[in-house]
Formats: sequence, structure tokens, C-alpha cells
Amino acid sequence: MRLFKPILPGATFSDRLIGCIGATIAIALTIVVCAGLPLSAADLPIIVAPLGASAVLVFAVPSSPLAQPWPVLGGNVISTLVGVAAFNLIPNMTIAAGVAVGGAILVMSLLRCLHPPGGAAALTAVIGSHGIHAAGYSFAFAPVGINSIALVSIAMFFHRATAHSYPHERPIGMPSPTPAGLHEVDIDAALAEMHDSFDIQREDLDLLLAHAERHAAARVNDRQHPPK
Repeated sequence: MRLFKPILPGATFSDRLIGCIGATIAIALTIVVCAGLPLSAADLPIIVAPLGASAVLVFAVPSSPLAQPWPVLGGNVISTLVGVAAFNLIPNMTIAAGVAVGGAILVMSLLRCLHPPGGAAALTAVIGSHGIHAAGYSFAFAPVGINSIALVSIAMFFHRATAHSYPHERPIGMPSPTPAGLHEVDIDAALAEMHDSFDIQREDLDLLLAHAERHAAARVNDRQHPPK
């Protein structure tokens, strides 16, 4: 049964259920919004498949740095532009596909809009239909850009309506202490030592450690001075 436990700390069933409802509404409304565009006449999809992956991030883990509005919009659009460029410049589709995804990761990283579905958007620009290839760089803006704007806009409204923060912000009045026993240099050193990237904002990590230390201190105090 351990395989079926949430892999993300803090995840609850109610939050996941709300995320499912939000993704359902967002994808459906995005299709409705984009259905009025002359995309089908140009042999272009009304909605691109990578948007499904974007919806997972935006509604299941809205606090993730990868799910914020700029990564969604910038990551999808910029990656698509990289994919179109790779298709136009590299005759071999196999090589073009690899370059598109690798180049998209590089550009997204440099522009601080890393978004995993962007890799799929870049790949779609290379291996997509004749209509996608014929659209060229405009494919990055319609439908990809319009899809992304619609998804983010709907997500902002939905999360506010369900009392969630999106774009992710620190709750009003929430302190941002650095743990008394830990300092920023200690956290930086630990991150460098682990040689891994973590899907959490640095400010949230500091706050999490601070609250964890506060709870640990309270537990130790209760153990040393039990109530009479």
C-alpha cells in the first residue's frame, strides 16, 4: 500500500479532488474559448496536448515553481519557438527532436520559466502535423500561447474561488523567519551537497524549516516540562 500513498508532502485528498475539478473546468473552458478561433481551418488543433500536463501542475501542485503563470506561458511559448526553429534548421527529424527538447530546457532555464510540458510543446513543433509545420512560428502563439493564457487565467479565478493561492504567495501575516539553529548558508551548503533540484521555492523551504524547528522545540520543551 505504500506505493499508493501521496508522493508530495502536504497533499490531501480534498485538495486533489479540488484540483481534479479545476483541471476539468479549465481544459473544457479553454477548448470553448479557443473554438472560436480559425484554427481548424488551418489544420491546427484547438488545444495542444502539452496543456494537459500544464493543467496537472497548475491544479495539483499550484505552489510549485514550475506551475506559476510565467513558467506556464513562457515555458510553453518559448519552447514551441525553439521546436519550430529546430525543425526549420535541422533536416533530420530525429536530431531535430532531440535538439528541440534539449534546447527548450536550456532556454527555459535561462529565462526562469522552466515548465516540463514545454518539452512536449517543443517536441510537438517537430513531430506535429503538416498544418503545425506550415504555421511555423505562429503556432507558438496560436494555439499554444492562447491556450496557456486561457489556462492560467481560469486557474487564477478558480484558485481564488476555492481559497487557494495562485500565483503562489506567502500567506498575509505569515512570518518568514530563518530557523534559529540553521542559517541560509547552511541550507545552501546542504542543497549543493545533495546535487539535486527540489520542486519548492527557496522562501518556502526556509519557512518550512523554521516552522519545523519551532515545532521540534515545543515538543522537546513539553517533554522536559510535562504539564502537571
